[in-house]
Amino acid sequence: MPAANPLIDVVTCAVFLLLVTGAAILAGRYMAAVFSGTLSWNPFARVEEGLYRLIGTSPEQEETWQGYARDLLLFNAIGFCILFFILLVQGIFPLNPQQVPGFSIDNALNIAVSFVTNTNWQVYSGETSASYLTQIIGLTVQNFLSAATGLCVAIAVMRGLTRKMTDTIGNFWVDMTRAILYVLLPLACIAAIVLLSQGVIQNFDPSLTTVGYGGTGPQTIAMGPVASQEAIKELGTNGGGFFNANSAHPYENPTPFTNFFEIFLILLIPAALPFTFGILAGDKKQGWALFAAMLLLFVAATGTLYLAELSGNPALNSENVPGMSMEGKEVRFGLAGTVLFSTSTTAAACGAVNAMHDSLTPLGGLVPMFLILLGEVVFGGIGSGFVTMVAFVIVAVFIAGLMIGRTPEYLARKIEIFEMKMALVTILVPGILVLIFTGIALVVEGGIAGIFNPGPHGLSEVVYAFASMANNNGSAFAGLNAAIPFYSLTGALVMAIGRYVPAVAILALAGSMARKKTIPSGPGTLPTASPSFVLWLLAVILIIGALTFFPFFAMGPLAEHLSLLGGL
Repeated sequence: MPAANPLIDVVTCAVFLLLVTGAAILAGRYMAAVFSGTLSWNPFARVEEGLYRLIGTSPEQEETWQGYARDLLLFNAIGFCILFFILLVQGIFPLNPQQVPGFSIDNALNIAVSFVTNTNWQVYSGETSASYLTQIIGLTVQNFLSAATGLCVAIAVMRGLTRKMTDTIGNFWVDMTRAILYVLLPLACIAAIVLLSQGVIQNFDPSLTTVGYGGTGPQTIAMGPVASQEAIKELGTNGGGFFNANSAHPYENPTPFTNFFEIFLILLIPAALPFTFGILAGDKKQGWALFAAMLLLFVAATGTLYLAELSGNPALNSENVPGMSMEGKEVRFGLAGTVLFSTSTTAAACGAVNAMHDSLTPLGGLVPMFLILLGEVVFGGIGSGFVTMVAFVIVAVFIAGLMIGRTPEYLARKIEIFEMKMALVTILVPGILVLIFTGIALVVEGGIAGIFNPGPHGLSEVVYAFASMANNNGSAFAGLNAAIPFYSLTGALVMAIGRYVPAVAILALAGSMARKKTIPSGPGTLPTASPSFVLWLLAVILIIGALTFFPFFAMGPLAEHLSLLGGL
């Protein structure tokens, strides 16, 4: 493989981010029209109306935040039950050419919670453990529904922040219908066609058996409906791969073009939501401010990861064997394509991978871990990233108000104790889960049994696992046996709490904000769309993230880096 060219790589990443920004602006405008019901041309109007009649609702029947949260939880509970049943008895259903049996109860529980919560943490190898019916009817369907759920929460929060003196924040069933019908389904169909054109497979054939490379023994080549799942897996920031190798597999991600296209899909909707918010708020600068904060963190993370991997392994460098680290990376993507994918998938809470994060250099591996532990704010998962950023904005405004001795305000509404509590719940619950369950895993027999790598790297694997599950990411450091009952069961609990407690808390915050009266701005009003506020917001995010998890960083990646420098 030719040596990396940093200049070309920087230009490539810059052009890519410009394309993402331009597409996000257009997508943000489109989603604002979709969810406000103001589309100028609506080809799905009759389908939408028919679905409302079937459900028994209409856009005029709006709910309080309690009703919205109730419907969201009910809908997701039904989806969990259906998927859990499919996983247990998949062996008796058709579209199972490999005759794979049903999953064990603990693994089925983990997988069902994982896909319903948009985490897509995988304790199985898809090509050998899941039937085609499970992949399509079970997992792919939930990829749509879980992504749409996050999008619904974000839209409801936008309404709560922008409406005046009302008890309602929308209708969950209407938002769910529009999210799938107008946003996810059309974009996923287009994306699947593009992927098919590049060689991503889509069939129902049984696995092929052929002669191995160089005339060696038989080799099994998995088949299946891959393109359809790959499209929504990236677009919906789900991340669950059809193959165990995920997007490093040539049937999921065959070319450099598909690699950048899949990164584009991961970032598109999360990057568009700030612009949707700016339009619905009637102040586009507010949306630009949130986007700027996300983009600055993203660029800093990408640059740090690139430099870490370009510098190579410190232990090899000390032996005069310099060079960038290519262990665990696909040569066809190069360093820039690998780094951009790894940053995007952990910044956007997707969890798809085109390289093994466990093989990153210690400082390189610190970057995706840190992005996940920030709590889905660097674009974040669909909806979840935006609402977590809103929670950080509330905290930043509240602290700034205390510092200047003025009642804090956001969008001309007072931030009071209840809003602050709900913002803190949204931000801190995933981190608390990571701290508690990592501690448990390091002292109980079941947790220790799954750790294959001792020392700092083993600690990093456990922290990364619970961080990924608590923040609905789904990627992992290898070397941890997450399929054993301890991690399956605790992981399911962490994923469920990490998804729904923050979602309900931020809906409560939105409902409270919607009831407030607007306050005329004055000379003491904090401008929340200014460059200075963006920098203040970044400081709050980094301080909370760094202070909460610095001991893990010090005992894990940093300790491992220092040991490599010392030749260990």
